[in-house]
Amino acid sequence: MAVPTPGSKIQIESYKHNGSLHRVWESSLVLKGTEMVVIGANDRTLVTESDGRTWMTREPAICYFHAKYWFNIIGMLREDGIYYYCNISSPFVYEDKKVKYIDYDLDLKIFPDMTYTVLDEDEYEVHRKQMNYPEVLDRILYNHIEYLQKWVQQRKGPFAPGFIDQWYERFLTYRW
Repeated sequence: MAVPTPGSKIQIESYKHNGSLHRVWESSLVLKGTEMVVIGANDRTLVTESDGRTWMTREPAICYFHAKYWFNIIGMLREDGIYYYCNISSPFVYEDKKVKYIDYDLDLKIFPDMTYTVLDEDEYEVHRKQMNYPEVLDRILYNHIEYLQKWVQQRKGPFAPGFIDQWYERFLTYRW
């Protein structure tokens, strides 16, 4: 399997369960690329929504994708601390210089004090019915919300002290 090379640029594409394109992050810099994990970074990158609307991210972000877990984690560096936005999603695939995943609406927002809230359960329910998610998928997604909550509580992976700062420092060594 091809893996992205550190220092290369990739796009990030999220899809919906029915295969429709949901959102595209135009450019992220690869900091680590293996078959299991991709860590990328971006700052003020263009994001295009499925309806064609565009916007720019506001702050530097470290993006963590895993091939085993049904979530991805974005650590956003803001003046008052690191905020995390976690998408409950399929594991990533890498092809054509793009990291791709299916976004399943459910999100976990984590604040600098490591408190968190689950978001978009209503949106998930609508799409679950519209796109006829199988029951096994529903169980997988809610199990991975629990895994993610344990990671936060245990300060594991991207939630470990210094993780985001370390990768951000590496990002700054590249000419972006």
